[in-house]
Amino acid sequence: MDMQSTVLKPRLSFWQLWNMSFGFFGIQFGFALQNANTSRIFATLGADTENFSLYWLAAPVTGLLIQPIVGYLSDNTWHPKWGRRRPFFFIGAVLAAMALFLMPNSTALWMAVAVLWMMDAAINVSMEPFRAFVGDKLDPSQQTAGYAMQTFFIGCGAVIASLLPTFFESMGVSNAVIGGVIPDTVRYSFYVGGLVFFLAVTWTVVSADELPPPDMEAFNKERAASRSVGVAIAEIFGGFSKMPRTMVQLAFVQFFTWIALFAMWIYTGTAIADSVYGTTDAQSSAYQDAGNWVGIMFAVYSGVSALAAFILPVFARMTSRKVVHATCLTIGGLSLASVFLITDKNMLVVPMIGIGIAWASILTMPYAILAGSLPAKRMGYFMGLFNFFVVIPQIVSGLLLGFVTKHLFDGHAVLTLVLGGGCMLIAALLTLLVTDKAAPVRAAV
Repeated sequence: MDMQSTVLKPRLSFWQLWNMSFGFFGIQFGFALQNANTSRIFATLGADTENFSLYWLAAPVTGLLIQPIVGYLSDNTWHPKWGRRRPFFFIGAVLAAMALFLMPNSTALWMAVAVLWMMDAAINVSMEPFRAFVGDKLDPSQQTAGYAMQTFFIGCGAVIASLLPTFFESMGVSNAVIGGVIPDTVRYSFYVGGLVFFLAVTWTVVSADELPPPDMEAFNKERAASRSVGVAIAEIFGGFSKMPRTMVQLAFVQFFTWIALFAMWIYTGTAIADSVYGTTDAQSSAYQDAGNWVGIMFAVYSGVSALAAFILPVFARMTSRKVVHATCLTIGGLSLASVFLITDKNMLVVPMIGIGIAWASILTMPYAILAGSLPAKRMGYFMGLFNFFVVIPQIVSGLLLGFVTKHLFDGHAVLTLVLGGGCMLIAALLTLLVTDKAAPVRAAV
């Protein structure tokens, strides 16, 4: 398999990196609203805690179906004006904005689950081509910086989005559940999220350009061949047997990492409401207050990740990317598990700092390590395929965590967070076994 071309690509300036990554601000705005508020919305609409993880299956199953297909299609797309990845950025942004407006207006549980499918599919259409975008445009020596810039915007977008319900409540907007209707603080936050998602992604579409295929004639021949449905299906599902060794090793790291993250996103709200606010009644004001506080907690870890994004590459140059990633996952795993020991809501900010350090590395290092082992002409496809190892653990979590929480942990969701912390520690150990094809050294970013 041909790996990344050894021809050096043009070195981009700080502002070029900024423009090509800015769309991730909007993408994570949408994801952060989803992660911090979806379980709260489900509970408000009458969902039982045991079934939370099953309802959340909509998100990973959508990613499992969408990511490799979008990656394959974007690899085989080229337009003189729109380029290769940007058409998918824009289409996803339009659909995601619509879903963000629809979600808080759900009046029944089945509607919320259906909109979650739509929202996650749309976000995935925009998101994964952004990962391939870095591999397309940046020389290997600048790729870690490119993913770090994406992580910075992910952190910034998540901070603001996570704080929106609390902000609206401070402005006098009602945070109460009246007649089973989703609180106005949540509704207005999703409206803002839809607008921000669309505008941020559109900024990247308009301000960034793309490098054409180096051999346009060969590209057109391959694209013509790929239009056969049989060929397309064979290539999409045949990639598993052609995965580079590094990708296989990272798959195990991702599996345990994302079990931990999924446990955190699904159960932090219920865990904090139970262990700190003393309630499991989703209609109570205490439960809704807990939901707002979880938004603040998530804002803290997102803010830390935005700051850490530019520090981690420095440590990676001093040691190695896999050592940095293993260290960050260890910090994150211990931090997530430590939530079990905390009963003061203000102290909950402390473990979020450690989780933020881990989150910065999760969004940067695996993709930087992976990009150096992939064939340039199939960057989008393999980045999409790599997402299988993000969504499969989420599906496993969705099928099992509800049972584990109810029957093994007697409904105490905080113990599920401890389980997640343990999984992240396993991922840290597996990271040390990964083969990292380090990028050639060039001038500092």
